[in-house]
Amino acid sequence: MGNNTTGLNLGVVVSVRGSVVDIRFGGHLPPIYSLLHAQDGKIVIEVLAQLDAWHVRGIALTPTQGLARGMGVEDTGGPLKAPVGNSVLSRMFDVFGNAIDRLDAPVDVQWRSVHRAPPPLARRSTQSEIFETGIKAIDVLVPLERGGKAGLFGGAGVGKTVLLTEMIHNMIGHHEGVSIFCGIGERCREGEELYRDMKEAGVLPNMVMIFGQMNEPPGSRFRVGHAALTMAEYFRDDEHRDVLLLIDNIFRFIQAGSEISGLMGQMPSRLGYQPTMGTELSGLEERIANTDTGAITSIQAVYVPADDFTDPAAVHTFSHLSASIVLSRKRASEGLYPAIDPLQSSSKMATPGIVGERHYQLAQEIRRTLAQYAQLKDIIAMLGLEQLSPEDRNVVARARRLERFLTQPFFTTGQFTGLKGKLVSLQDALDGCERILQDEFKDTPESALYMIGTVDEAKVKAAAGLSKPITETKKLSGAQP
Repeated sequence: MGNNTTGLNLGVVVSVRGSVVDIRFGGHLPPIYSLLHAQDGKIVIEVLAQLDAWHVRGIALTPTQGLARGMGVEDTGGPLKAPVGNSVLSRMFDVFGNAIDRLDAPVDVQWRSVHRAPPPLARRSTQSEIFETGIKAIDVLVPLERGGKAGLFGGAGVGKTVLLTEMIHNMIGHHEGVSIFCGIGERCREGEELYRDMKEAGVLPNMVMIFGQMNEPPGSRFRVGHAALTMAEYFRDDEHRDVLLLIDNIFRFIQAGSEISGLMGQMPSRLGYQPTMGTELSGLEERIANTDTGAITSIQAVYVPADDFTDPAAVHTFSHLSASIVLSRKRASEGLYPAIDPLQSSSKMATPGIVGERHYQLAQEIRRTLAQYAQLKDIIAMLGLEQLSPEDRNVVARARRLERFLTQPFFTTGQFTGLKGKLVSLQDALDGCERILQDEFKDTPESALYMIGTVDEAKVKAAAGLSKPITETKKLSGAQP
């Protein structure tokens, strides 16, 4: 497993409680984070606490079936290590650095400890650049930062993984660097589908995948993020390349930490989370940084328990991000995909100094229009659209057209929707929004703007009669696109 045995230091198992194992050592106690092997390396334990002069308590990174009191345990003399080097590209690994893609183990790799300190402030880069994704709603309203951290927030089934895979698809084409996909506690089906899609798209040669799946013990899920970051830091610091780090799902990292904390007998804090959640999350997030040698740009999916954004896991994660893309169940149910909520999503990049005056003003105007529409929805539902002033009616028409224009057919969902994916440049997206706000499409049926790329496609669609005009009276707030 890449962790060499140096001078055998042997211990004996004294108790096993689920994933928590207490071991007695006669010689010297292994340091914190040391890896221990039992049953000839089949069971791997990481030391988390030294209880007294003879006992250590560790968490198993593998299932503990078959482990019993009195069994021998061997100290490997080092921490958990991850393989780094160019030969890890296009491969798929587990938390121990074992290849899980049914191919031979990669040769010519170095093994590095997964526990590393973040880069010092003096080495960090301070410039801000925009990272284009080709997805209209993101590029216009929540621009991402090169070397920044973006979070995709949403409950179950609103499209986090789909949006993440679409970004991988769009970026790898014009992203010269390396992409690392880290699956923390996700479904094995998602890993298998991603591997197949990336292979078909021909982008695997610049990609590494590392998975700690849902069915694995919490110790393994907890460490897989650190292993992925160790690989990312190698490409940034040694190869001087830009890295795109995709994490799905950071909430499962917090969840695994919470399980370990409970098993280790720590006192829980609010809502049963571990008292050390802030520290553990920072230890991971602070390693994702821009330095003078390269940048790690990270996009993380964040599951929001019960759609509650005040949940401590969501709150702690928000504080680390330069952009938060919030997905809304209501928009998903209306068929407005990507289901990004423009009023809840935000980005630190959306300032005139970074994106430019025109982009900034347009984004503000779009938000204003959509916010006014949100306020008018109650009146429309109770009294009907006819009771609104002509001015308000125009706002509603503009907002509904903007909502539909900000939807987009995805490449990764083409096989399900039958619509060919579209990549839209920032310039085209801004032009489209500007023309809608100037009422150029006042007489175009709003359904012509649904699921298109550039705004000119709406005119073609309307002319071809592919969209049925919706009469003003039917335009109730809940009408489907």
